[in-house]
Amino acid sequence: MVMSEFPLVAWGLEQLVAGRAPLMRPGGVAKSVAEATALLNAGTHDVVIVDIDGEAGLAAVAGIHTCTRSRILALTSEHDVALHDAAVLAGACGIVRKTEPVETLLKAIECVHGGEVWVDRMAAGRIFLELARRKKAESQPGPETARIGLLTRKERLTVAEVARDASATPLQIAERLHISENTLRNHLTSIYAKLGLVNRLELHAYAHRHGLAAS
Repeated sequence: MVMSEFPLVAWGLEQLVAGRAPLMRPGGVAKSVAEATALLNAGTHDVVIVDIDGEAGLAAVAGIHTCTRSRILALTSEHDVALHDAAVLAGACGIVRKTEPVETLLKAIECVHGGEVWVDRMAAGRIFLELARRKKAESQPGPETARIGLLTRKERLTVAEVARDASATPLQIAERLHISENTLRNHLTSIYAKLGLVNRLELHAYAHRHGLAAS
């Protein structure tokens, strides 16, 4: 699904995705968070491309993130890294600048659809630190100890491996754990549910904050 306040941008993105059939297919276009929410409630959408250059800005990402488990990819013409980081912290799984090649956007869509985040290593480092700072301020020792206690031995090994290398791909992590990518995805889904997290960025920060990186 595409959300943009600019008709030409929305149309262009929809046509781009349609041109990748059968690997991708468009799931609708929305001009506002309200329209996007209605579309999301009406059907299943794997990836939502959100143009944050409109009046809604980052609020569009945050608004959509609260009402769906779909992966969000932000799109902007801005080069401000602070804005890019803020988009991810608001719920996006990555961000693409409008000046980048079309193939970069398509690759980013495939990446976030596969459960990855589309950010460079420097951005990941900044975001990890900010997530750690936020979580530390909110953390409650009792409940977190109970949550961690729910993890199985294999899940704790998965957490440690994810925390060991922030830039590793799912395939690399799976190979190091001697499991399939599908099994890794299942482990991560269970881990996120038990720890109240939504992606690997949060898991990385959580693991280092609670001493799970060396498990």
